[in-house]
Amino acid sequence: MPGSDRRSDQARVVIIGAGIVGCSAAYHLTRLGWRDVVVLDQGPLFRAGGSTSHAPGLVFQNNVARTTCRFAMDTVQTYRKLRLDGDPVYWEVGSLEVAATPERWEELKRKHGHATSWGLTTRLIGPEEIKGLVPIMRTDHLYGAIHVPSDGTVRAVQASEALARLAELEGARFLGNTRVTGIDVKQGRVSAVETDQGRIATEHVLSAAGIWGPLIGRMAGVPIPLQPLQHLVAVSDPLPELSGETGWQSMPIVRHQDRSMYFRQDYRSLLIGAYRHEPVLVDPQELRSTWDDGVMPSCAPFRDDLFGPSMGYASELYPALRSAELVEKINGMFSFTPDGHSLIGESLDVRGFWACEAVWITHGVGAARAVAEWMVEGVPDLDLREEDLNRFYSHAFTRSYLRARGAQNYREVYDIIHPLQPMETPRKLRLTPFYERQQGLGAMFLEGAGWERPQWYEANRSLLDDGPSVPTRSGWAARFWSPTQSVEHRAARERVVLFDATPFVKIEVSGPGALAYLQRIAGNQMDQPVGKVTYTAMLNERGGMMTDLTVTRVDDERFWVVTGGGVGMHDLAWMRRQLPGDSRVHLKDLTSGWCCIGVWGPQARDLLQPVSQQDVSNAAFPYLAARPLTIGSVPAYAIRISYVGELGWELYTPTEYGLRLWDTLWKAGQAFGVTALGGGAFDSLRLEKGYRLWAADIHSEYNPYEAGLGFAVRLNKGDFIGRSALLRIKERGITRKLACMTFDDPAVSLLGKEPIFVDGSCVGYVTSANYGYTVGKSIIYGYLPLERAAEGSHVEVQYFGSRYPATVVKEPLYDAEMTRLKELPALAAQGGTR
Repeated sequence: MPGSDRRSDQARVVIIGAGIVGCSAAYHLTRLGWRDVVVLDQGPLFRAGGSTSHAPGLVFQNNVARTTCRFAMDTVQTYRKLRLDGDPVYWEVGSLEVAATPERWEELKRKHGHATSWGLTTRLIGPEEIKGLVPIMRTDHLYGAIHVPSDGTVRAVQASEALARLAELEGARFLGNTRVTGIDVKQGRVSAVETDQGRIATEHVLSAAGIWGPLIGRMAGVPIPLQPLQHLVAVSDPLPELSGETGWQSMPIVRHQDRSMYFRQDYRSLLIGAYRHEPVLVDPQELRSTWDDGVMPSCAPFRDDLFGPSMGYASELYPALRSAELVEKINGMFSFTPDGHSLIGESLDVRGFWACEAVWITHGVGAARAVAEWMVEGVPDLDLREEDLNRFYSHAFTRSYLRARGAQNYREVYDIIHPLQPMETPRKLRLTPFYERQQGLGAMFLEGAGWERPQWYEANRSLLDDGPSVPTRSGWAARFWSPTQSVEHRAARERVVLFDATPFVKIEVSGPGALAYLQRIAGNQMDQPVGKVTYTAMLNERGGMMTDLTVTRVDDERFWVVTGGGVGMHDLAWMRRQLPGDSRVHLKDLTSGWCCIGVWGPQARDLLQPVSQQDVSNAAFPYLAARPLTIGSVPAYAIRISYVGELGWELYTPTEYGLRLWDTLWKAGQAFGVTALGGGAFDSLRLEKGYRLWAADIHSEYNPYEAGLGFAVRLNKGDFIGRSALLRIKERGITRKLACMTFDDPAVSLLGKEPIFVDGSCVGYVTSANYGYTVGKSIIYGYLPLERAAEGSHVEVQYFGSRYPATVVKEPLYDAEMTRLKELPALAAQGGTR
């Protein structure tokens, strides 16, 4: 074996797991220059007994999540080229997702749009063409299908071995029948892996152990939040209708999602997979590590009682199965995380411990490439916020939460899920102090990071009679939407609103090294006077935006960082990664300890001044200033800033004072028609003002100049992370930019991720969309090639199979001179723009 002369008791990295992810990671790490790579597996190589060993091998690339789809596309590109002993490992037979209901057919139109946005070629086809591709399928009850020509089937074990052989040529070593018994951690870093064959000193461990991932993580003190579940697959006896088939694959793989099933050809038989049964969960500690009488450790006894109903559904689509017998039955295990995404990245608590877990065969090579780039180069090419190992809050690691989310993800794996649809259980985990008041106002709650977050308030519905008519929504766009959002929007523009901003992530940075630390990780100038608020971006070494946020200097050695993400631990995790090795800087998450109310609108000062002991006039408390306030009997810290584009303050107080703060403001606001503001109107307000939303309009694949946020960096302040990259970007110029567009028909309503076309070619996709109730326009944002982003340029946006014309417009659409935020002229008080 190449590299066998190397010392077996040390390695630069030890990869645990020789399935598709582990072998792919070794392949990519060696291609990136790492040579001393060791891959361990408790089973025999390469049919080691994990999920890869029993995977049916179907590769469906299309996904609503862009990064997940890109993983799959990258994986297919590699599978196409792989050979094992001269034979291919991938059969590019294409795929069909069929629609047996009108709702599914509409969903496939949406999926076709997503695929177009991500660069994946797909087609929508009718029953007749389906029949031509799969002659043995019944199609008279189908509405159509989405066809992905580049999908197919991979022999996962052979693909793993082929990748391993290529890695071996570059020095990697693969050791089978080697069980990991412990991971040594010294001073917060990995130092060695203990096995039943001996100890291997190493700087890095990459856990690619699949369903055993939680057990490996536990050895290092790193929680791996995934839940193993059983999954049923069977193969029929040879079917007379396929008697002429001579090869393994000739027909497209098929998903029948209305019945939670999938199918692929297996020579003259059909393989059938079924999700349509109650989930069967397995605790990680109950997993076997060895084969048992020929049964691999990732398999359990087959459940005919659970699979039986699916055979009836299968024969609806494939009549030939009515008289078929099952000759092979597999109950194999795989895993889900709480949000259904993979786990990729380095632990913040144990440096050198990396994970690439909860990855399907479809995405294995692409996900492994991402973690390998991260390990070697420090920054992955793709935006991995949805996969970041460190994204979860503490409740997500509890057994009850993992089991509840794992079970529901299994049930919903093929469901039609609206992008705003909140999970049903577990709920009411994180409640702000205002929750009971919000319930009393008829709040319709969505969920984010465990928080209950009002989207609108039914109590405001009565205000609809007092305002202008607004475009109605129907179908998909009308779900999780209410016309009540329009009156909440107008209240912010015309009067005053209260917004619960408690879920915004709040981080205190303190210590003698706090300023130097922030100067290094933030692009803007952080050396500001006490009480000054600064908007900034934090960048990676390539100039990509890792987060955007405000930094308030509370005193000389103490700063508050506030980010509006509120969807995960991403911001705090990024900041923790950049901490210096000494103890001169301290980070503290204040999110749960401090609540926040946004008081916004032209009458915000009129509401606040009578209940405040301090002067909040424009002269005494200017825009982007911060200072303590006493509101009634509540001690608060106030920041004069507003994400909705109006005069206002964010008022922070310790959580125990929160309810009194709300009640004080609510009572004082009655004279001004104070209105509770939900998240739906909040989004439409910020879009009119042109404010970017991280994870939608901006993320690590975009730089500040493309995003229109060049003002948030100061290249002349000295060195900071990403500065060198920004200098290079400025020198060569940008080729795309975030543009604001409005639909010619203001009644068009989108939700985001829809493809944007110019002259018949897809040039980008919608990053944000909402209706601007003040400007009377349906607004979208998206990145366009520079030559197509000029004001007045015409585009088309595809939505559920139809294309709608839109025009690039100058931004922001509302209050471009910032007079509403910085002062309050008489004309602006009437709600007009300046």
